Formats: sequence, structure tokens, C-alpha cells
Amino acid sequence: MDLDFDLLLTGGAILILIVLSGFFSGSETALTATREARLSQQARKGSRAAQIVVDLKHRSDTLIGAILIGNNIVNIFASALATSALIRIFGESGVVYATIGMTVLVVIFAEVLPKTVAINNPDRVALGVAPMIRFVVLVLSPFTAAVQFVVRAVLRPFGVRAEAGLGHDEREEELRGLIEMHAGAGKEVDHERAMLRSILDLGDVEVADIMSHRRNVRMLDADQPLDSLSDEALDSQFSRLPLYRGDQDNIVGILHVKVLLRAIRAHGGKTPEDLDIVAAASPPWFIPDTTTLLDQLQSFRERREHFAVVIDEYGSFMGVVTLEDILEEIVGDILDEHDVQFAGVRPQPDGSYLVNGTVTIRDLNREFEWNLPDEEAATIAGLVLHEARRIPDVGQEFSFHGFRFRILRRQRNQITLLRLTALSPAGDGG
Repeated sequence: MDLDFDLLLTGGAILILIVLSGFFSGSETALTATREARLSQQARKGSRAAQIVVDLKHRSDTLIGAILIGNNIVNIFASALATSALIRIFGESGVVYATIGMTVLVVIFAEVLPKTVAINNPDRVALGVAPMIRFVVLVLSPFTAAVQFVVRAVLRPFGVRAEAGLGHDEREEELRGLIEMHAGAGKEVDHERAMLRSILDLGDVEVADIMSHRRNVRMLDADQPLDSLSDEALDSQFSRLPLYRGDQDNIVGILHVKVLLRAIRAHGGKTPEDLDIVAAASPPWFIPDTTTLLDQLQSFRERREHFAVVIDEYGSFMGVVTLEDILEEIVGDILDEHDVQFAGVRPQPDGSYLVNGTVTIRDLNREFEWNLPDEEAATIAGLVLHEARRIPDVGQEFSFHGFRFRILRRQRNQITLLRLTALSPAGDGG
């Protein structure tokens, strides 16, 4: 009778320990699989359990250490009890039976089953177990600290760091991976994905890659007669125009058309003869061409300006960049009544594209989901020159990055028009 009662108690204890082992296994899976960003939103809305989960994930090394210690304690204790009980029943062969039986029970009910439940409902399980796991982490913290000390001491001679956590580059790569995994299909989802990619790229792209080149910038000569200057400014599609004196590298101001209109209205609709156009203009803001879009966006916000003049290392005028240019890098083209839908590219019935040489590679990649490299050149003409290693003649063809490039027009040494034909259906250079 005593033997039967002892075996019953032992069986009950083993059952409880297997349940605890399953609790630790499922908790580990849920807390590592749940997304911190999603739970952070819930924590901001007042969820106490979500805040506990976020705090635990910030101490991931301590969290995992405590769970592993707890899990191993209950597993070893359960195995020891099972071995002792079966030895009493079957003698020495009970060790074999205990090994087989506990392996089956632990694998099925303490590992696979709880982890399957947790991986399918990570947020719900994590929120449910968070308070209990926090208590376990607190109780086992001395043992966890001792284990971590030993681990660091063992790994230090091999130059291995035991600290957990991702660096900036790893986190950015993780974000990019999540963006590419963004669920759904269709034009709306593709647009969202492209916007998120562009935000991450702001710190890597320089203003020289998106600026309007000086040859395409509408400029005003401050020394020309006021009537012709005002007519030229009012006929322009732009609201801000650089003023130069003598040489186009000598930019003396940025004229806002609204300022000119106010002066004309104040003089009864006529251009005032005594108007000092340079004094009416804003001082030019010069920035280096190596400025990143992220830095420039912040500078636009701090200075409350929308227009900057881009110069190279020698101080020569290269082009202009606006706040709208940077915003378009994120959201895509912002068209008004003066803009042309993706100017410079004309799709052809045969599936090819007629592309002006000044069209930027970034615009093509964003518009058509291509993967043309933009590290060595900003424009499509520059890419052809870089790959060809010479100035091609009209009619020549080149094949690289999944496209065939045919030179259709050239002005002096500048490629002005090309025909692009995808060599594969995706046209991605694969």
C-alpha cells in the first residue's frame, strides 16, 4: 500500500514537472517570437502585460538564461523521479524504461506541444505568461548572473562576445527583411513597400543623386532689364528661381515669384523701375553635394526653407534641391498641373522604353520596380558610360544588368536618348 501511494505521489509530481517544463518551453518560444514593436504600441495604450513583455525582451540574455535554468531544473528533477520509481518497480532495467518514457513525454508534452501553441499565438501566450516569467527571472537572477559570468569567462579567451543585441546595420537589415515580407499584393501594397524602402535609404542617398542638374535649372540674370526679368520669372513654372550675376556660378540670391508679384501689385500691375531684385531675393543657401537626404531633410525643417543650391568641393554650382525632391523620394512623384507624368520615359508597343539620358536610375527603379545599380552613376546615360568605358556612337547596343541599351541620340559627348529593352520578363538584371 505504501509503495502504491509513493508511486502515485511520484507520478503526480512528474506530471506537474512536465507541465512546468511545457510552460517554460512555450514561454521561451512566445517571448522570442513576439514582435516588440507591436507590443510597444499596446504598452503605450496602457497594457501592463505588454509593458512587462517589452521590459523582458530588453533583458533578453537574462530572460533566456532564467527560462533555461528553470526548464532544465524541472526536466532533470522529473527524470530523476521517474528513474527512481521505475528502478523500484523493474530493478536496474528501470533506467532504460525511465529514459524511453521520459524522452517521449518531454518531447511531446513539454517541447513540441507547447512550442507549437506558442508559435501560432505568440502575442497572446507572451501576454499571458509575462507576469509569471518576470517572477521567475527575479527569483533566478542570482543564478543567471553566475551562469553569464562563467560563460563570458569561457568565451573571452576566444574573442567571442557574449552580449546580446543587434547593431545598427543588423537592425536595418532586419527592417528591410520585414518590409520585403510585407503581406499582400497589389499596387497599394507595392507603393507602401517602396515608401518604407525609401525612408531607410535617406541616410545613404546624397543630394547629388536627386538634385536638378544645373543645365536643367531655370535661372535669372540679375543684370537684365526688370521688365524682361519679371516676364521670364512669371512665365516659369517654378516658384523659386536662382539669381546670378555675370557667371552662373555666381549665384547672388533666390527670387520667390510671390515677392515679385507683391511688388508688381503694389505698383498698379507694373514692374517698379526702382526695384532692387537682388535685395528682394532671399540669400542663397549653399550645401555640399555629399549631404545625405536625411541630413538635408532635417536641415530644411530646422531652417524652415524649401530650396538649397548644391555645390561641389570646388564651390562650383552643380544644381538645386528642394524639399519636394526629398519628399518625392519617399512618397513618389508629387505632380501638379505643370508636371508631366514621369517625364523622360515613353513606353513603346513592343515593350521597350524610350528614355532620356538625364532620367535618374533611382526614378526608373522606383517607377518600374527595376534593380539597376545606382552606386557608380546617377542617370541612365551615366550608367551606360560607366559600363561601356567609352562614349558610344548612335546605333550602338550594350547588354548588361538584364537590359539591352541602344543609343538613339547623342549631343556632342552626352547621350540624350536611349531605348531600353528587358532581356528577361522581370527585367531585374538576374
